[in-house]
Amino acid sequence: MQESNKLEKIISLCKRRGFVFPGSEIYGGLAGTWDYGPLGLMLKNNIKNSWWKRFVEERDDMYGVDAAILMNSHVWEVTGHISGFHDPLVECKKCHKRFRADHLSGDKCPDCGGELTEEKHFNMMFKTNAGPVDDTASKVYLRPETAQGMFVNFKNIIDSFHPKLPFGMAQIGKAFRNEITPKDFTFRSREFEQMEIEYFIKPPKKEEEWQKEFENWRKEVKNWIVELGIAEKSMHELDVPQNKLAHYSKKTVDFEYDFPFGRNELCGLAYRTDFDLKNHKLDYYDEETKERFMPHVIEPSFGLDRLVLALLAEAYNEDELGGEKRVYLKLKPSLAPVKVAVFPLLKNKLELVEKAKKVWRTIQSTTDGLVMFDDNGNIGKRYRRQDEIGTPFCVTIDFDTLENDTVTVRDRDTGKQERVKVGELASLIKKNINK
Repeated sequence: MQESNKLEKIISLCKRRGFVFPGSEIYGGLAGTWDYGPLGLMLKNNIKNSWWKRFVEERDDMYGVDAAILMNSHVWEVTGHISGFHDPLVECKKCHKRFRADHLSGDKCPDCGGELTEEKHFNMMFKTNAGPVDDTASKVYLRPETAQGMFVNFKNIIDSFHPKLPFGMAQIGKAFRNEITPKDFTFRSREFEQMEIEYFIKPPKKEEEWQKEFENWRKEVKNWIVELGIAEKSMHELDVPQNKLAHYSKKTVDFEYDFPFGRNELCGLAYRTDFDLKNHKLDYYDEETKERFMPHVIEPSFGLDRLVLALLAEAYNEDELGGEKRVYLKLKPSLAPVKVAVFPLLKNKLELVEKAKKVWRTIQSTTDGLVMFDDNGNIGKRYRRQDEIGTPFCVTIDFDTLENDTVTVRDRDTGKQERVKVGELASLIKKNINK
């Protein structure tokens, strides 16, 4: 499959099957915004649940928070976002389209070939006002990252839970950036969701101390991404050069993925030193050593929307089955939006429909995830529809079911079918869905 066509096919599938829709579509849309439909939302939630379980629930050193999107403007002043959170902007003098200068390969407009203006700084934070008066004092910003919501709650976590170093704070939430040129489907959007961790360590006396923690997190991040279903051959680690590091970072490793439109950042790992706590004037008192100091921070940061897009690209497959071409999403069963689909062979046979409903209720009560009942169209079309949304197993109730209480279980990836007793369905499905 040509990579140039793959993204278009994924976008088409997402719209057709209810994964992702253009934002505000009935009014012509709004660039850089996307609405997740029922299946896209379930896929996102499955990824979030996997992340939260892995990095919060299965650890004894992590504290979850859900901080406000709107924050006191002083937060962004002391962190340097108001003065330094910007991208280089150029405008075409001919067609007046605007572009990020660092995304252009030449000095001409990529659309019309016109001359470009000189670069100028463009701050990417969205501004709004809190309260009824529109003045400077009421100015607030939509957060451009979730990290600061954790830093400003550092003291609250210390006072409430008295954690010993090292420990971390974790958050999943929306962030907003006024991108000059949002593009590549959900990859670069103006509203997106992040999953971030701020992991606090003692100020290192030697470089090897923070480097050891950094390496541990590098392995953790990579292992989790691979476990989601991203092929290692499609992942690459980029040690960001010093001249391209963010203002808060001493070292950053970007985990990149081979998207259909090219290799680009999927998530990142940064050593933020004590930059943020120092700016917020927050410190830590060690009860054992009786010392007061500012911990250093290692930050694993994941873009949820980019992970969804990468998993869709990784899972998208085309093949031929039964002499017909088909599209299917080879998602891990644990991530698939729909775990099992239950069909009556014929929708106009009441006895088959009633039996299928009974089987559906049984599976639904014992399965962790959505079980779909589907009697729309012929059986072949139902199989293709479930293949396209990544449903791992389809259970068909036919006339043999009424005689011997067995059903047909079809595997998404191979198309193979086997007869299984209804009483054995729950254990079979549970065993395979949790993979």
